[in-house]
Amino acid sequence: MKTFRISLLFSLLIVLISCSKEFQVFNPDNELIRYQGRVDLTNPAEPVLIGSACYVEINFAGDSCNVLLKNMNPPHLYNFISVELDGKYLGRVKIVADTLKSYSFVPESALEVHNLKIFKATEASNGTIAFGGVQAKGIDKLPVLHERKIEFIGNSITCGMGVDWEEIPCHTGQWYDQHNAFLAYGPQSAIKLNAQFMLSSVSGIGIYRNWNSPGPVMPDVYENMYLNTDVSKKWDFTAYTPDLVSICLGTNDFSDGDGRNERLPFDSAQYVNSYINFVETIYSHYPKTQVCLLTSPMVDGEKATMFERCVTAVKNHFEESDPDKKSIALYFFGGLTPHGCDYHPDKNDQQEMANRLVPFYKEVMGWN
Repeated sequence: MKTFRISLLFSLLIVLISCSKEFQVFNPDNELIRYQGRVDLTNPAEPVLIGSACYVEINFAGDSCNVLLKNMNPPHLYNFISVELDGKYLGRVKIVADTLKSYSFVPESALEVHNLKIFKATEASNGTIAFGGVQAKGIDKLPVLHERKIEFIGNSITCGMGVDWEEIPCHTGQWYDQHNAFLAYGPQSAIKLNAQFMLSSVSGIGIYRNWNSPGPVMPDVYENMYLNTDVSKKWDFTAYTPDLVSICLGTNDFSDGDGRNERLPFDSAQYVNSYINFVETIYSHYPKTQVCLLTSPMVDGEKATMFERCVTAVKNHFEESDPDKKSIALYFFGGLTPHGCDYHPDKNDQQEMANRLVPFYKEVMGWN
């Protein structure tokens, strides 16, 4: 379904439904509204959606509901959300308004209670979306979350960059017009595994150097709530403790750069040392977690071989230094040619990545 068609439908429905006397207003701090992923809950009256694929979940009664959302950026810098209603993916919606705007959702089924999830399709570096509550006939208790928890740490691949190129062709509009984090391998793997998920990902970022700059790299921003250099707002690592931390970083470290800035040859020692330090940071927050290191479907040839050697060196370091700790698991991508923008995986490639990773994660974790 095309974005402009979805937006037009929602706009028409707002006019028809917003006058309904049956609707009640449910504020964002209502205990029946659920938040998952990197969300800033500092102000409970206006939660802020930060990270890729973070989401709001609601069970609503009746034949429709309105959700209030606000783009926290200047009007020329917008965001996208992805929508899932009663388990059916509806597509993306562009969020432009810099004041709270009502977006209406009408289910196709005749169920008494409907499940709605609003995912942030864009990433933290694209700015944020404020959630202003729900208008509905009523909202109901949500099902208990699955106990399994995964955190996916990565770069543009994990962010879902270049996924939705059919709606807006590559290299047109803004660089993030093809973003759709919900369709990336992380959420899609977690759904197949019946697991909760959180994405901590930034496009262009690396372990010791970025695609087009020396930094800030992931170790510099990971502990900050907004995945930037603002150290005044730290992420609360007690809010979500993953059983598994899956890290996919290195594509940008191995890249040849943007062709404009000076680019030194890849430094394997610096990469490995930086990666070891970063994994130590992960363990400092989650001492009992299972760490998995992934290579990249965007890196092939001799670079892929070096990539495998480097992450193996990281694994070996921890096995030698702390043999009582869970062994780090490795997954090497191969034989997958990306078809998205700028050689990124598109939605089909991301689904293939998820299909490959699910049995790997199951084996590592002993999950059925």
